[in-house]
Amino acid sequence: MGTERGLQRLVNFSDAVVAIAITLLVLPLVDAASSIGSTGIGHFFDGSKPRLLAFTLSFAVIGSFWWGQHQMFERVRSYNTVLMLATFAWLFSIVFLPFPTELLGASRQSSVTVHGIYVGTMVVAAMATLVQQWAIVRWPELQDEEERGSATTDSAFVLAIIMAVALLVVVTLPRVGLWALLLLLLSRPIEHLLAARRKRSRS
Repeated sequence: MGTERGLQRLVNFSDAVVAIAITLLVLPLVDAASSIGSTGIGHFFDGSKPRLLAFTLSFAVIGSFWWGQHQMFERVRSYNTVLMLATFAWLFSIVFLPFPTELLGASRQSSVTVHGIYVGTMVVAAMATLVQQWAIVRWPELQDEEERGSATTDSAFVLAIIMAVALLVVVTLPRVGLWALLLLLLSRPIEHLLAARRKRSRS
């Protein structure tokens, strides 16, 4: 089991990697802005709609994944090999996300392959999140003493399943495209149902 100092270094490293990845999202827009010239800012925004939408979506995705991991590690006081490896798998997906984001922004038409790579990257992040949460639940000694016994894998499990379903929809129903990500709106209601069921089973 790792030390608290080691955990802090892992968290700091993760935050730095996420910060770099989320910054990389805007670089294609910065490069495109250099060619505005006399065409005007309005023409630039009109011609850069795909890139702007891809940037906004990916910024929200990375921010959401970071917030989920932040809340997860708020309950952790140590780490082990499983948690560390799962964290690195999660970071791999986060670092990779700017690539399919650029594919989305550069593509003039919807592509099953591009959408599949994009959502597939999110599936990897969701699965890595599930493994991280499982490790925290499996080894209670990783948690703060006051938090032991309260951690569950419900939210991470629901996220992983929904993302896998979204990927299936994207691949099999091309016309739906990234609208399949709206399935994520079901995550909270499902989590509440699972929490209520667990509460009833305990009473």
